[in-house]
Amino acid sequence: MVEFRSNGSTTPGFLARPEGDGPYPGVIVIQEWWGLNDNIKDIARRFAQEGFAAFAPDLYHGRVTREPDQAQKMMMTLDMPLAARELVKATEYLAAQEYIGNRGIGATGFCMGGGLAMRLACESPLIKAVAPFYGFPPEPIDIIQNLGAKAFVVFAEHDDWIGPAVRDKLQQALMEHNKQYEMKVYPGTHHGFFRDVDNPQHDAAASRDAWERMLKLFGENL
Repeated sequence: MVEFRSNGSTTPGFLARPEGDGPYPGVIVIQEWWGLNDNIKDIARRFAQEGFAAFAPDLYHGRVTREPDQAQKMMMTLDMPLAARELVKATEYLAAQEYIGNRGIGATGFCMGGGLAMRLACESPLIKAVAPFYGFPPEPIDIIQNLGAKAFVVFAEHDDWIGPAVRDKLQQALMEHNKQYEMKVYPGTHHGFFRDVDNPQHDAAASRDAWERMLKLFGENL
């Protein structure tokens, strides 16, 4: 765990990186509505094993839950513009580290974090590739015109939160603004399918394919 300066204070985050001086490409990993839990830390470690320096900011500042009702309350009370600014500062913090050495920075996130990952990519020119998982499109949607990163956008076919109309809205904006992107809706999957801890909706095959596609995107652009 490390801390970085943000919004006149400090924000904690979990950092995982390979041994040695690098330089390594960086990845910002953004939490689900549960908080910065062991699952998100494990994803950061998986990136480190693949040769990335992965940084997961703690947007809830220490709060974590396993209860859906509590998670929803925590998400609803999160100041999203403030969280977006914290993510921009986290990206600047990671980019400034010597072990990055001017390599590019990517972003990924899941559920709440998926929407924030796309918003971060629209707000920070340091983000060169973004892979949001089943996240809401950023609001206002016209912010997509600021997207400078290549995107791999992941959705689940059966998703009570992110249905076809929401997916189409994001795709329409990406096409309208001539952005470079790939969008994949994984057949038979449900919201949150990537999480492999205490999750009956986990889909191993879809998760493996999405992970490999994300690594390819980051490998080619960071």
